[in-house]
Amino acid sequence: MKPADVARLGLVRSFQISAVFPHLTALENVRVALQRQHGNSFDFWRSKAVLDRFNGRARELLDDVGLSEFANTPAVEMPYGRKRALEIATTLALDPDMMLLDEPMAGMGHEDIDKVAALIKRISAKYTILMVEHNLNVVAHLSDTITVLTRGKVLAEGDYATLTKDPRVKEAYLGAGHE
Repeated sequence: MKPADVARLGLVRSFQISAVFPHLTALENVRVALQRQHGNSFDFWRSKAVLDRFNGRARELLDDVGLSEFANTPAVEMPYGRKRALEIATTLALDPDMMLLDEPMAGMGHEDIDKVAALIKRISAKYTILMVEHNLNVVAHLSDTITVLTRGKVLAEGDYATLTKDPRVKEAYLGAGHE
């Protein structure tokens, strides 16, 4: 399936490694995503006036993810956690039905993890989110339903409290004989 086909299905994905345009500002990054949603992916070759029509919505999305103060900051100058929030803003710009997030906390310090986790929690009220994450504190805090995989197969499924007591999950992730 091609990326354009996925977008038509209402699915948008965010990869483990941040994928923003480093030398564009936060506002410009979101504008690029908004152009894609409107089918105008080559507007960046046109005049600034054509692009400015996306500024209002881009600023709303930056505000939604707590990045208003970074609107004119090049992505390369933003802290890592803020770049992840910017990537979520660009994902939201496509107005998805479902967001696929691949290890959104990978490589983050505690302060950034808390900010991005709060952001994901907030947007989960409006969007369905499927997330791959290995930080168990984040999983416990954010997840309604957890599916535990081992070697590509479903081992167990349920809420966090249930799965932490499951002997199969303990054995798979903590080793045999773990008390």
